[in-house]
Amino acid sequence: MTALPPAAAEALDTFGQASGWEQRARLLMQWGERLEPLDESERSEANLVSGCESRVWLVGAPDAGRWHFRAASDARLIRGLLAVLLARVNGLDEGELAGVDMADWFNRLGLSRQLSPSRSNGMNAVLQRMRELTG
Repeated sequence: MTALPPAAAEALDTFGQASGWEQRARLLMQWGERLEPLDESERSEANLVSGCESRVWLVGAPDAGRWHFRAASDARLIRGLLAVLLARVNGLDEGELAGVDMADWFNRLGLSRQLSPSRSNGMNAVLQRMRELTG
């Protein structure tokens, strides 16, 4: 297994110290505020992720073979989930991104039990869209 990006290691440490769901939910809201903003032009139909109940926009670009993604959503909790997903995948190359196990990641953060099936499907759709962008 590849070493975690620094932001992912920080997320694991932070969420690992949370005493329960209420504290994790607060952390998710805080992490959601960290998302790099998207320009209005980036909030386009072309960047809208299909398969999400909430509206989610995703853009990505390679930098020396490593990918950097930015995302936005109208829903606060989804922004937090996007932030911890981006912490896990930003800086990975295409092969590393293909090996990301999203269910395992959210489980390690202590968030999997609170992911409703629709949120889980939405996060899977975001990860799938990332893989399409890198392929």
